Amino acid sequence: MTPKRRTLLLIWLMMAVAYLDRTNITVAKLTMTHDLHLSEMQFGFVMAAFTFGYALMQIPGGRLADRIGSRPLLVTALVVWSVFTALTGLATSLMSLIAVRVLFGIGEGIENGAQFKLIGDNFAARERSSASAFFLTALPLGSAAAAPAAAWLLGRVGWHALFFWFSLPGLLVAGLLLLFLPRGKAEVVHSDVRDKAGQELGWGDALRRQSSWLAFSAYLFFNVAFWGFIGWMPSYLSQNRHIELKALGMVASVPYLCGFVGMVALGKLGAGAFFGRRAALIAVSYLLAAVFLCVTFTATTVPRCVAGLSLAAFFLYGGFGPFWAVTLDLIPDGMRGAFTGFVNFGGQIGGFVAPIVVGALVTHTHSFTDGFLFMTAALVLAAVSLLWLQKTELSGGRGR
Repeated sequence: MTPKRRTLLLIWLMMAVAYLDRTNITVAKLTMTHDLHLSEMQFGFVMAAFTFGYALMQIPGGRLADRIGSRPLLVTALVVWSVFTALTGLATSLMSLIAVRVLFGIGEGIENGAQFKLIGDNFAARERSSASAFFLTALPLGSAAAAPAAAWLLGRVGWHALFFWFSLPGLLVAGLLLLFLPRGKAEVVHSDVRDKAGQELGWGDALRRQSSWLAFSAYLFFNVAFWGFIGWMPSYLSQNRHIELKALGMVASVPYLCGFVGMVALGKLGAGAFFGRRAALIAVSYLLAAVFLCVTFTATTVPRCVAGLSLAAFFLYGGFGPFWAVTLDLIPDGMRGAFTGFVNFGGQIGGFVAPIVVGALVTHTHSFTDGFLFMTAALVLAAVSLLWLQKTELSGGRGR
């Protein structure tokens, strides 16, 4: 196995563990809220606490990766978030749970810029859509594995011990990264991105570019829908479609598996026939996801509901590979970690808002309908940002 493929496999394992640890709380939600006497709105704050901590580390973590390299940051991230995964099971109140989830988010937030820096450094522009898609298939597969595993553990050891057992894979993968992630500096794939005067781009130039803010806003709006989708889907199936907790794990995994298929399919399209129009490809994917979210909340049967969620997941997850390939093409080599952290920070603003707003809507209306409408509107705005990016910045197949 070549060093770049080994690197890709290792960060895939890391991301899979990250989503195991992020998703398990949604399965444990009903038991946790009962034991800790939390309302829907309060649980929304718990979900947002992770996003707050995660967002705080996006730009600092990316800048550190650009300065000292990705390897030490990724090992540190795994150890830190695994510790706070275990400590989630020791929470005894709303405030202690929020504190632990903020620190858990800080641990996971260290990883993002460092991982995308490795993809940018090791893969050429035409390879990044499929490489990013492969790396990020860990999102739906990790979430799919978390649902049945967490449901199984929940029924046997309870929610407190569940989080202890989920902390162990992260420590194992930290050891694998320490042993097998390539050391030292390999030859970096160069991206020649310059300002209008022909000078190499700096941070000030990047922040003045329209393309930077279009990518930022697109990811912000997308994450309103995405975090609402993964954060509240298990509760939606359980409370509105009356699926028993025992069946929740398997049913909740189906949309994530469809998300995996979407990532592979759109990742290949972004690396092939749609390479020059990747932003438009992502925009269409988000609009179709919005359509299927509408199908979901108007469904009157469980099969139609799950089908709508599954097709929404196909297009929500499908845009990840092309999106990050476009983002990496917008900046030079030395800014990859910090700039992807900047764009992901925008996403976390959306992710922070989404669970609070959806939680408030569910609490006050006793229905998930308004929450789905909120997510649908956000996807339309994300698509508009991407179409604008395609038309004004990427018409020649590159960022300007």
